[in-house]
Amino acid sequence: MTALAAAAPADLPPGQRPSPSDLAQLINQIRGKATILEASSGMHLAFQSFTAAYRIPPNSVRYSDFVLVRLLYEATRDAGFWNLHWDITDQPPNSDRIWHQWQDVRQPSLLAPTATAECDELSALYSFLVARDGAEGVGLFWPTYNHTVAVWELHPAGVAAIRVVVPTSQIFLGMNDSFGTRKFNPWRQKTIHEYRRRDVADSFVIPRPLFDFFLVQVDRYAGASDSTLQQLRYLREGVFLKYWTAEDAARDALSRKNDLHAGPREDLAAFWNFAQDMRSGSTPASGK
Repeated sequence: MTALAAAAPADLPPGQRPSPSDLAQLINQIRGKATILEASSGMHLAFQSFTAAYRIPPNSVRYSDFVLVRLLYEATRDAGFWNLHWDITDQPPNSDRIWHQWQDVRQPSLLAPTATAECDELSALYSFLVARDGAEGVGLFWPTYNHTVAVWELHPAGVAAIRVVVPTSQIFLGMNDSFGTRKFNPWRQKTIHEYRRRDVADSFVIPRPLFDFFLVQVDRYAGASDSTLQQLRYLREGVFLKYWTAEDAARDALSRKNDLHAGPREDLAAFWNFAQDMRSGSTPASGK
């Protein structure tokens, strides 16, 4: 065995050391990708819709915060592009069990969940990651005694405080309900406490294949429009629940892509990428 082969990673020359795959590095990577996503058509359209719906002057809310909040919502929601899946687990309202499951994922599948969690766990995961990425004001909200979502509370200059419902699952919601749904009144809860619990340490190591999967999925999907991501969420969920086959979902995605004709390139790419994901079943090496 050569001296180089026998060397521990810390003893290797800087250019040959494997990059870390811990939570701190994931946060850094997500922040970098969020900056790039600020230029995407899907993000711009979503921000315009958001500020119009809540009558917020666009310059009174940091666009960079919105990008992070929306990116992580689409990633961590039930059947979002990080392949989390909702089911009854009877776990506490934190994300500890999700991280525990992720620790064992050595070969993520595009056709199966990376972790299974209940609504309060998904909402805690989302809130934890948003806080770690630097956006403020996200906490947990109980619209009913047996259901949990996240809420983003903003305090724009010159206007009253705003609470935005962030439904990390579709429980009690319709197919068109997504980020900012009005189906739940977040003001029925007197206070939204910002989620400050550190569910795992920055040094928590994510298996490299799963770490790479998370980042590739951001590249492939996060720039698409709200409508496209909602449609893909339902297709992905159908595959998880075996309502239809992966090939059926792929054909459906391509049909939706064709219906867009010359739509935004991020939407066209998202439908195409999803169809390829369904047909390959394995993690792609890079975004399209």
